[in-house]
Amino acid sequence: MNSNDFKQIQLNFSGAGCWLTVIAAAWLLGAVGLGWLVKSVLVLVLLLALAPVLAFVGLRWWLKRNLVQGKCPTCSLDLTGLKNTGTLCPNCGTAVEAKDGIFQRSTPEGTIDVAAVEVPVVEVLPERLDRADD
Repeated sequence: MNSNDFKQIQLNFSGAGCWLTVIAAAWLLGAVGLGWLVKSVLVLVLLLALAPVLAFVGLRWWLKRNLVQGKCPTCSLDLTGLKNTGTLCPNCGTAVEAKDGIFQRSTPEGTIDVAAVEVPVVEVLPERLDRADD
């Protein structure tokens, strides 16, 4: 007979010893009257498992309330920033600040910011001098 037949039917319980030790320790603590310790450890493990999910949901809620999307007032590039924070436009380099849901140019105190308006050229004709004759 082949002596390797028994090696082919072997089962691998390499990780079972660790789990059996944990279960035996929990059972022993429960039997002694320290079940509250086991329950508190389980609650702690549950909180650690739920922490990333709660952090993700909380971060999305915070970003929804504080993220501002708009256009640069100088070059009309689409910008994204946080409320009441300053940043530089990556296209034109203008310092902008997100206020009231829109981006405004940041200016030093006492500076009056005006918007330039193009004025059309109108040709003015001299009045007729013949009116004096009337």
